[in-house]
Amino acid sequence: MSDSRLFKKLAEKGHESGEVIASDRFLARVKGLNRVTVGSTVVFENGDHGLVEGITEDYVEILNLSSEIIAIGSLVIINTPELSINVSKEMLGRIVNPLGQAVDDLGIIGRDVQMPVFEKAIKFSERAILSNQLETGVTLVDTLFPIVYGQRIAIMGDAKSGKTTFLTQLAINQAKKGKIIVYVLIGKRKSDIETLLHRFEKAKVREKIVFVLADVFDSLPMTYIAPYCGCSIAEFFWHSGEDVIIIYDDLSSHAKAYREFALMMRKNPGREAYPGDMFYVHSSLLERAGKLKSNNKTLTSLPVSVMPNDDITGFLSTTLISITDGQIIFDNNIMRQGIKPAINVGLSVSRVGGRGQSTNARYIARIISSYLSNYRSTIETSRFVSEQSNETKSILRIGKRIYDIFGQNPDELYTLIEEQILLQTVLGSGSLDNLDIQKLKNTIKALPIKEKSDNNINAAAQKIIQKEQQ
Repeated sequence: MSDSRLFKKLAEKGHESGEVIASDRFLARVKGLNRVTVGSTVVFENGDHGLVEGITEDYVEILNLSSEIIAIGSLVIINTPELSINVSKEMLGRIVNPLGQAVDDLGIIGRDVQMPVFEKAIKFSERAILSNQLETGVTLVDTLFPIVYGQRIAIMGDAKSGKTTFLTQLAINQAKKGKIIVYVLIGKRKSDIETLLHRFEKAKVREKIVFVLADVFDSLPMTYIAPYCGCSIAEFFWHSGEDVIIIYDDLSSHAKAYREFALMMRKNPGREAYPGDMFYVHSSLLERAGKLKSNNKTLTSLPVSVMPNDDITGFLSTTLISITDGQIIFDNNIMRQGIKPAINVGLSVSRVGGRGQSTNARYIARIISSYLSNYRSTIETSRFVSEQSNETKSILRIGKRIYDIFGQNPDELYTLIEEQILLQTVLGSGSLDNLDIQKLKNTIKALPIKEKSDNNINAAAQKIIQKEQQ
C-alpha cells in the first residue's frame, strides 16, 4: 500500500487528525492531535511519515522522517502508538536505511517480524553474568583490554586515529566465527562507506553483516533514529538465538544531529549546547546490550566517539565513559610515533573483560602492563635528563620492543591462543633484543592445530624458546 493510500485508509478508520501550523525544515508544529503521545508515528497528507518528538499545550512537534519539505496547512493523521520497523533474516549482507528499507538496489527485503525502535532494555532479572571473551584478533586489545560478549565498551579517539580499522578487524574476525554484525554508519561520506564495504567483501564476510546507513545527506531525524533502528535489528537476531555485535560509528555525529533539532525545538541547552537529556538518549540505547539468561546469547555494543584533539574531557567522551563498561582510546600522538594500533595504554580500560580471560592470560597481562607502565613513566622523566642511565635505556628498549610485538597491520588477525604463545615465548626468551618478531609471529601462525590449544600453550612456547636458543 502506498503512503498516500495509507493516509486515506487511516482517515476512513476515524484516526485523529491535525493541521500543520508551522514548518521549519524537517520539524513541523501541528495543531490538534490531542490524544497523541510522544513516540507515536503519523502520516502527512502527502504520504510522508513523521515521529512525534514533543507535546506542548498549544501544538505537537513532529519530525518528518521522509523529507525536509512540509507544507503549512497540510493535514496530519495518527498512524501507530510507537515507531517500529520490519526486520528479517534477509537483511544479512544488505544495506538498509534507518527505517529498515533496502538502499543497495538488490531488491526488496522480506518481512519476518516488526520490532519497536525505541525498545526498553531487558530487565535485570532476565540478564546473565558476562563470562566469555570476545576475540578481536588484535593482540594488544585481547591481551590488555579484553572484551567479553555482551559488554558495552566505547571506542574513542580523534579522526583518522585507527578506530574504524580496529572495528573492521574485530568485525571480520567475529564474522568468520559465525557471529552476526550490525554495523550502523552515521554521518559518513560515501567514499568511506565504499572503502569499508570493499574490506568486508575482500574478507568474504559481508553475508554475516547488516549495514544500517544514515550518510551525510540524510535528514537529521533519520540520523537520530539510525542507532535505535540498528539496535532493533540486532535484538531481532539476538532473541532468535544468535550472538550479535553492534557497532555505532559514530555517536558523535548522532549527538550533533540530536543537538541541532533539540535547539530548534527550544529545549534548554546544557554543557556544549547539548540538551539536558543527552545522557539518557545514549544510555537508553547502550543499556539494551547484555546477555540473556533464557538462551545465554549476547548483544555486544561498541559505540564510537570522536575526540577532537585527543581531549578525553569533552562532554560526549565523559558521558560515554560513564555509561559503558570501559573504553579503548586511540591517540594520534601515538600514531605519529609509528605505533599501530595507536592505543593509549594509560587511558584505556576494560572493566569487566578480565573475567573472560584464563589464569595464564591474566598473568601475562599483568607483566606486560607493568613493563609498559614503567616505559611510559620513564619516557616522561627522561625528557628532563641530559644523560640516561643504563637502567633507563633498558626500560626504554624493552618498552619499544613490546610495542613492536603488538604492532599489527590491518589485514593481520591472531587468535587468543596464538597471542598467548607469542607473549609466553617473548617473556621466557630471556632477551627481547635477539628476537625476530615477525619471524616469530609467522612461526606461531604455522604451528599445527593440535599445538594451538589451551592445554599446549606453555609447551608450544617452550618448544619455540628452545629452538631460538639453539
